[in-house]
Amino acid sequence: MQFPDDLKYTKEHEWLRYDAESGEAVIGITAFAQSELGDIVYIEFEPTGQPIEADAIFGTIEAVKTVSELYAPVAGTVTETNEELDANPEVVNEDPYGAGWMIRMKVDDPSSLDDLLSAEDYAAMVS
Repeated sequence: MQFPDDLKYTKEHEWLRYDAESGEAVIGITAFAQSELGDIVYIEFEPTGQPIEADAIFGTIEAVKTVSELYAPVAGTVTETNEELDANPEVVNEDPYGAGWMIRMKVDDPSSLDDLLSAEDYAAMVS
């Protein structure tokens, strides 16, 4: 299983792609997480504009097997949710690092990204 090197990862199986120019991050779940969940049937997010703390729940994801909570990798404010997932949650199974992204958020403290895992560290954790 591949984990893109340009992303940061959490122990809870979320990924984060940070754009230093805009100060925004895109967040989703890893390929490992979606494969463990199985077929995803429903996703719900906290409303946009809401500040959220690191490790706080920003939504839930429901699969055929289970319901799991989604955790924010860093503190910030949710600026957008992926509305495509309302009608097509299975996109997360098909493209977890692209079209299956979940939220965008303005990051409060970019130095907090240093606390996240690299692709290599995440791969070692899940192997």
